[in-house]
Amino acid sequence: MGHFPDIEEQLARLRRGAVDLVDEEQLRDKLKRAEESGKPLNVKIGFDPTSPDLHLGHTVVIRKMRDFQDLGHRVIFLIGDFTAMIGDPTGKKATRPQLSREEVLANSETYKRQIFRLMDPEKTVVEYNSRWLGKLGAEGMVRLAGSYTLARMLERDDFRTRLKNNQPISIHELLYPLAQGYDSIALEADAELGGHDQIFNLLVGRHLMKNRGLEPQIALTVALLVGTDGVEKMSKSLGNSIGVEEPAGEIYGKTMSIPDSLMWEWYPLLTELSEKDIEHKKAAVESGELHPKTVKMELARRLVKDSHDATAAEQAEEEFERVFRSGGVPQDAPRLELQGSRAIVDLLVEANLVPSKSEGRRMIQQGAVSIDGDKVGDFKVTLESKPDEYLVKVGKRRFARVKLLALPSDR
Repeated sequence: MGHFPDIEEQLARLRRGAVDLVDEEQLRDKLKRAEESGKPLNVKIGFDPTSPDLHLGHTVVIRKMRDFQDLGHRVIFLIGDFTAMIGDPTGKKATRPQLSREEVLANSETYKRQIFRLMDPEKTVVEYNSRWLGKLGAEGMVRLAGSYTLARMLERDDFRTRLKNNQPISIHELLYPLAQGYDSIALEADAELGGHDQIFNLLVGRHLMKNRGLEPQIALTVALLVGTDGVEKMSKSLGNSIGVEEPAGEIYGKTMSIPDSLMWEWYPLLTELSEKDIEHKKAAVESGELHPKTVKMELARRLVKDSHDATAAEQAEEEFERVFRSGGVPQDAPRLELQGSRAIVDLLVEANLVPSKSEGRRMIQQGAVSIDGDKVGDFKVTLESKPDEYLVKVGKRRFARVKLLALPSDR
């Protein structure tokens, strides 16, 4: 039981950054009843732990969940340990690989740790959908499938596109939206949140709840965050993402690398700054009163503070200014000694500058690798031993000092 802010105040906060809100009048009614009864709304957000890392794109909807939490409502962070083994087909041009139970559970542990950087763990309910979907059984799944038509399912943009292009659609993919909708029934959700690309799945949940005689959930979606390249949706596979658990310096530096125009999309989606304040900053930049770098630095500080703390944000800014504006090398750049000559790709891996040889080759092809200030253009380059260190740089923020010692037989 609790007291909630004024309904119009709640709606104003919940509308911010929303793309779809189905439907607002129903949400108003639910908020009114919550105030009258003192009973908070059940608000659901589901994440399938298909990879171990969350990035800033994921935090847009987590922030909206925090809005509900701050307004006094009951938020349920649903880990799709069952649905992750099906694989959400949303936005996919091909059937995505199904994960093992072990992979899903390992990833889910990292998800819990990461979301609590933004949400209050004491006020967040964590659920796993295997608890009810695992018990549904064959008969339950058949009955669930009978509550939706194939024609309606093929209205999905991704399914329609794949069908048109003669690309396969597996039967289990058709079950995914139904399973997600059943989650809403099991949790008796008053509202479900998701990215804009999830609207179909959220509406399926509304349909299934109506079929069961339940009041349908509100479907609220948020914008998809554009990645650091300023073009594509943020995605780890596209190399344009910023991980929630990345080091403070990486988060700060990557934020400073985004196009100036992208700041105005990131500010409302990734910060609590009011729309009025954001517009004021934008006008000041356009008039020349404020330098865009200053505004971007504030954004970078805010993002580091959210993932780490204020001290880390301050230190990251100081290091960024020293390294990338003064042409210096980070004080904590790792040093290592190796014996014998090294192929450049092997050296990058051994120095922990790239996770794999294939990534090393990719970075070299992109012109992102330099040795002692000279760009490396061929991944077949071999570095020979020498008395001095090599200064190896990958991208704008990764450095290592490497000394290659001569083998005993070469001395």
